[in-house]
Amino acid sequence: MIALIGNRPAIQVGNYQVHDYDTRWLGDALERAAAAAERQDFPFLDEIRQGIEEYLETRCSLELLPLPTLFERVRMMLEKIGCSPIASKLEPLAPPVTLSLEHAARTAGNGFELAFFEYLRSELRDLRDAGAEEIHFTHLRECVALLRQSDSWDDESERLLTDIRGFLYNHHRDHRDLPRPLRMRVENERIE
Repeated sequence: MIALIGNRPAIQVGNYQVHDYDTRWLGDALERAAAAAERQDFPFLDEIRQGIEEYLETRCSLELLPLPTLFERVRMMLEKIGCSPIASKLEPLAPPVTLSLEHAARTAGNGFELAFFEYLRSELRDLRDAGAEEIHFTHLRECVALLRQSDSWDDESERLLTDIRGFLYNHHRDHRDLPRPLRMRVENERIE
């Protein structure tokens, strides 16, 4: 069952579905497109964002809307209302995505740390390519327990927890100079 917030469809971002989202990210995408089109003074961005929000809540019959499809529809709407320069500069931007590290560990295979880190690296690349810029990681301790195949917490568990945090911090550091770097949070801690 898909839980819809305010009757909005879930947004498909790569392999992930985002259910609970606001629409600030749509406003950010529109502002960036207006700036890229050298139309920072365009006065109707809030109204356009509100129109997209209304479409999502009342007129979109889909339960799952792929991000590229949403942005193609937004482009067509911008062209229809005479905003072709902004439409041509519009790039997909995803709402914040939640990635369960426990799920990543299960997918990579229980007890296979190397496969886990490779899987995580691949997921981060795919999410960035799909338009994600903000990722929230959850279930860190559960991930460690799964990879260690142990319910007891010991020094090796602590070492692996530190390694996973270090991997995410290093990934952030190595990619922060990209035009669209990822903002990441592990549990409630922001990675900077």
